[in-house]
Amino acid sequence: MIIAVAIMSAKRKRMKEFMHINKVLTKAMRAYRREDDTELTKVWALWDQAVGKLIAENTRPAAFKGKLLIVHAADSTWIHHLQFLKKDIITSVNTAFGKELVENISFKIGSV
Repeated sequence: MIIAVAIMSAKRKRMKEFMHINKVLTKAMRAYRREDDTELTKVWALWDQAVGKLIAENTRPAAFKGKLLIVHAADSTWIHHLQFLKKDIITSVNTAFGKELVENISFKIGSV
């Protein structure tokens, strides 16, 4: 019983410490995805740099399915525009990573 109280006390202390969202996402990805997929969480940090300010203001990476990146866009006009830029965006994102992690992108209307 004393051991359980000590463990719970230690967990509470750790829970009160603030942690950057990137660390939280990385931990979650390690726990629930394959080891090699954890690098994909870096796309959130690199998105603005990879796609540029204007696109970044109207889009946000939402999820991954294998090497498919799902990106939320502000509206259907942006989705239409992004379809023409898809290959360039894939190249830019992979260049920012330094290797090919994204093979395809799917654009959907969602919160940005």
